Amino acid sequence: MGGCTKEDVSYLDRRFSKKVRDNVHGNIYLDPLSLKFVDTEEFQRLRDLKQLGLTYMVYPGAVHSRFEHSLGVFSLAGEAVHRIKAQQGSELGIDNLDIQTVKLAGLLHDVGHGPFSHMFEHEFLHRISHGIKWRHEDMSVRMIDHIVDFHHIDIDAECLKKAKEMVIASTEHVSHRSVNEKHFLYDIVANGRNGIDVDKFDYIVRDSRACGLGCSFQIERLMDSMRVMGDEICYRDKDYLTIFKLFSSRADLHRTVYTHAKVKAIELMFVDSLIKADDYLQISSKIQDPAEFWKIDDSILKTIEVSHEQELKEARDLILRIRKRDLYQFCNEFSVPKDKLQHFKDITPQDIVCSQGNGDITLKEEDVAVCNVKIDLTRGRSNPLENFLYYQDFESNEKFPVHDYRISHLLPAFCEDRIVRVYSKNPDLVKTVSEAFENFQLKTYGMKAQVHATPDRKRNRRSQKTSNKDIPKIVENLELACRHYRG
Repeated sequence: MGGCTKEDVSYLDRRFSKKVRDNVHGNIYLDPLSLKFVDTEEFQRLRDLKQLGLTYMVYPGAVHSRFEHSLGVFSLAGEAVHRIKAQQGSELGIDNLDIQTVKLAGLLHDVGHGPFSHMFEHEFLHRISHGIKWRHEDMSVRMIDHIVDFHHIDIDAECLKKAKEMVIASTEHVSHRSVNEKHFLYDIVANGRNGIDVDKFDYIVRDSRACGLGCSFQIERLMDSMRVMGDEICYRDKDYLTIFKLFSSRADLHRTVYTHAKVKAIELMFVDSLIKADDYLQISSKIQDPAEFWKIDDSILKTIEVSHEQELKEARDLILRIRKRDLYQFCNEFSVPKDKLQHFKDITPQDIVCSQGNGDITLKEEDVAVCNVKIDLTRGRSNPLENFLYYQDFESNEKFPVHDYRISHLLPAFCEDRIVRVYSKNPDLVKTVSEAFENFQLKTYGMKAQVHATPDRKRNRRSQKTSNKDIPKIVENLELACRHYRG
């Protein structure tokens, strides 16, 4: 029998565990089986993946890694299932196998994650994969199998199967489970039912702290409130606003950190750099094979930057521009009107170029970059709180929904924002791109949906720049002015 059995309780004994000090959760104790996965090069790779990708170039403290996030989710997953067992273990039949499986899923849920946060799969691979769908959750499952096979990890087959299912539990292609399965266990790490899980618990608190932001969400309050009723995790009705704060904190992070205008400018530039480097470095050719994929990490940036290969010159020049803060220039943004959201399609550079009016300069698609930002409460335009069931107190056995109007009239009536941002890749074309963007808004929505106009100092940068041939004339005029003053 493998290293995860119903009878094996050694992982509960700290004499057999390794202590790791985490700056968010304090002491984390890794059991022997989990250590077998942690002490592999595939898992250690997560140290070289920044949790927030290139965000540290705007928020200097955001240098924490997928490694520490994974340990945090491991810790919270174990704590959650332990609390449920302490309160309801006898009626739910939670055993040591269940506990180890949930913890393992928390530990390994991001082991197949790409570099540079979600930019790698949502931006880079989306543009070059030609319709091929690639998800880090699927790669995590393949990577788990690779680690087990390559490192000959002795693990119970049922434990391994369930842990992999828990990793992809939030995706729509979850494998069929038997009717006797403990479904609530699959909602702890990656919750596909309503989106509340310990993965969010960790990254919301960890990312807020790293970026120097406050966080009003209380993990402890929700952990204490968890109760399984009808094979799903429910919460006390008093914790309605605490759950709302979880989702609103996540939305705030998306708006102020993950999709910050400067962060997206840097990401757009680096995606262009990766695309130019892909033929030479063969990055995209490694995304299907775990044995090759684990070798890809954030060091790609430095590889391109220090290379002297002519094939990487264009990619290298873009990174040098990022280093010198010569970024794609933000022109403006607008929020898509609510009545247009249902049929909204991503705006492309072609849409902006085709909206250009008459002028001296003719824009090309390669002059424009567009970022389509989606910010929601995890359920698009739907309110995720409508998917929750609550209970009144620990003595009650009834679960029920709670509606917004019974709590507060200050809660949002709409749960999704779509923001379109347009950038000029050439700083000298900001005015032209800005005007084309404004024309696009007028043509599409009959109004300028943006709040502010592009500042004149950006629009007129081209006319304000002084060329070398103008310098002698300027010097001559200064000398004439000085002689006139002395005379």
